[in-house]
Amino acid sequence: MIVLGRLAAPFGVQGWLHMQVFGDDPQSWKVIERWYASSDPESGAAGWRELKPEGFKLQAKGPVVRFEGVPDRTAAEKLVGLYVGVPRHELPDTADDEFYWGDLVGLEVVNLAGERLGRVDRLMETGANDVLVVLDDALGGDKPVERLIPFVSAVVKDVDRAASRVHVDWDAQW
Repeated sequence: MIVLGRLAAPFGVQGWLHMQVFGDDPQSWKVIERWYASSDPESGAAGWRELKPEGFKLQAKGPVVRFEGVPDRTAAEKLVGLYVGVPRHELPDTADDEFYWGDLVGLEVVNLAGERLGRVDRLMETGANDVLVVLDDALGGDKPVERLIPFVSAVVKDVDRAASRVHVDWDAQW
């Protein structure tokens, strides 16, 4: 399951909800016929319930969505906070240099000198660009080292999904 975003506050009185988007092309999601919602995105298949989108619009503050069976604001309020996802095979294909965040999580990160920097734990969105949050537990100690690596072409040189590896121009001491 690939998490697309999280349902935020209701929008209006007719069952619409604001959606916090985890990605950069929500417009392409209009063609997805079945979405799934869960309070815990790590819960496995059993923790997700099906939702059928009835409407999807881009607004100034991001997308709003309405689901079948959610006729009013009261019903929409019950969905606030749920994560929305779809099975990977139902997502639109990406270009060669585009990636879904879920495809990057878990990949090993190696710099150009061949030093292992850790594994991608998650991504975070900033105003300027997305950032890989890389955890390295190989150094020992109680807590893994956390590295924040900008996901930009000047730093990320190659994403090799087949080898489960991201090559970056980033020093191990940074």
